[in-house]
Amino acid sequence: MRRVGVDVGGTKCLAVCVDGDLQVVAEARRPTPKGPEAIIDTIAELVGELAPFDSIGVGVPGLVTMDGTLRAAPNLVDIREFRVGALLTERLGVDVHVDNDATCAAVAEWKRGVARGSDDFVMVTLGTGIGGGVVAGGRLVRGANGFTGEIGHMVVDPGGPPCPCGRRGCWERYASGSGLGRLARDAAVAHRLARVVEIAGNVEDVRGEQLAVAAREGDLEALEVFDQFGRWVALGLVNLTNILDPGLLVLGGGLAASADLSSGPIRRWFAELLYAPELRPHPRLEFAEMGERAGAIGAALLPVVHSL
Repeated sequence: MRRVGVDVGGTKCLAVCVDGDLQVVAEARRPTPKGPEAIIDTIAELVGELAPFDSIGVGVPGLVTMDGTLRAAPNLVDIREFRVGALLTERLGVDVHVDNDATCAAVAEWKRGVARGSDDFVMVTLGTGIGGGVVAGGRLVRGANGFTGEIGHMVVDPGGPPCPCGRRGCWERYASGSGLGRLARDAAVAHRLARVVEIAGNVEDVRGEQLAVAAREGDLEALEVFDQFGRWVALGLVNLTNILDPGLLVLGGGLAASADLSSGPIRRWFAELLYAPELRPHPRLEFAEMGERAGAIGAALLPVVHSL
């Protein structure tokens, strides 16, 4: 059995072919082009490079309906009501399964990664924004419309900063990579984080990367911002736990690279904020292990998990 998965990102498209043991046996990549027709052409080219295959899945960023239509994608230009599944099925002559990219990453961790063997877990991808995937009772949760997992737009502060989605105080304004950068710049504007500003060159260029450098040097003000960031991450995780009661929480995305700085604060604040912590088992908190191929590997497995 050879299954092909394609992860369509804002800058690149990565395709992999996995065998019956879920091992990657081939891969190919291309820059992500602009416009729906060019994206379909690119996916078809990638899939052709990895032939022969028995099934195809595609992961895309944004709201994906049950029939594989991408309603909107913040990081893809001129994309609205993009019938990814139908267009690729017609083009390739094979039924193509489509889902959200963070959901695909969750599938990869479930079937091959840190969540293997878990029937109830939540995957949270912390990158420029926040995405997620939910498995409950041994099945991928898709919801009534296919939109389960848009957890970054859970409102945690109604009076908070504006989000590109048009609302205020979304979780990803605080707990994403861009959120970490904003927390750092706010601290720098308040005449803190002198070492971080020195590394960045000026306040406007302060980002999470410079904050991490200073924190690893032992800078107390930088570590304090990571503690603040950990509280915001934990707040969202607690809300998800109170609603879904998972046995495992998996953190992935680009911010997993700073796990050495964020793990301690996240775990500490989670234990403090969790409802009735003395009456319930705490879910395990683990960091994802599948890396940049997670979305493509999970996409390859969509035909399997969509049928469960």
